[in-house]
Amino acid sequence: MREGWLGDDYLVPFSESEVPVANGRYQFEKLLPGFKVLGLRGWDDFIVQDAAEKCFSVPTVPVDPQYLESFQIPTAKAELVPDSRFAGKIKWYTNPLVFGGDPNLGDNCVWITHEQHPQLVLFWNHKYRDLATTRRM
Repeated sequence: MREGWLGDDYLVPFSESEVPVANGRYQFEKLLPGFKVLGLRGWDDFIVQDAAEKCFSVPTVPVDPQYLESFQIPTAKAELVPDSRFAGKIKWYTNPLVFGGDPNLGDNCVWITHEQHPQLVLFWNHKYRDLATTRRM
């Protein structure tokens, strides 16, 4: 897995062989139908691609089409500057920002593994959708 800084962004682009595995782990066909996940941007966002091969970033919580922003994915040749402080880690808000969590590093921020990330993304996205459904009733 490649990861590192490209300018101000810390990126974790998935390799061609990692993309299908990541899409399965994150259940992306349910989270954002018609898109596939290509990587992580700055820990808080997914890098995604639609069927027309246009790339976007979208928050990991909530994964919601209203928050899609155009994003230019770096080429495979792009030099990512490794940072051993963050290798194999993902910053995670114990109380996600959309639920009122504090965005500053501190008590609300922990470092998790790539294996833990899909579980937390799915849990909090289900919670977000359940609350949205309840509010509409």
